Amino acid sequence: MALLLTSLLAGLVFGLGLIVSGMADPAKVLGFLDLAGSWDPSLAFVMGGAIAVGLVAFFIAGRRTLSFIGAEMRLPAARRIDRRLVGGSLLFGIGWGIAGFCPGPGLVALGMGEFKALVFVAAMLAGMGLFELLEAVRIHGTTAGTAEKTPG
Repeated sequence: MALLLTSLLAGLVFGLGLIVSGMADPAKVLGFLDLAGSWDPSLAFVMGGAIAVGLVAFFIAGRRTLSFIGAEMRLPAARRIDRRLVGGSLLFGIGWGIAGFCPGPGLVALGMGEFKALVFVAAMLAGMGLFELLEAVRIHGTTAGTAEKTPG
């Protein structure tokens, strides 16, 4: 129960931070990304603050085996920059630049009833489904719902 309450509280604080900082407003995000037009640098401070908090949190988490509420610490182990990471980052950046949303702010805006967010979240879920399908094909050589045929 403590894990659920902590997760709810963290999600509420995160969502409120996205709203207050303007990250849930695609016009503000696109203004930040428009370097050649009327650039709005304010989100750089938001990102800088998030990076600073994240660095401290990961530093502390890296030295612990259990979280503050007793859950097992599971930090990412991958350290390699490869083609898939760069390609995924490029796709993320292109989507962010087109829509003005990334996943967290998109979900917050959806909760606020914005139609653009509904379109974004639907496209995001479709992209996640496509990724899972392509991963299944890459790893297993078949789609997840299709059994491999054995020679008869």
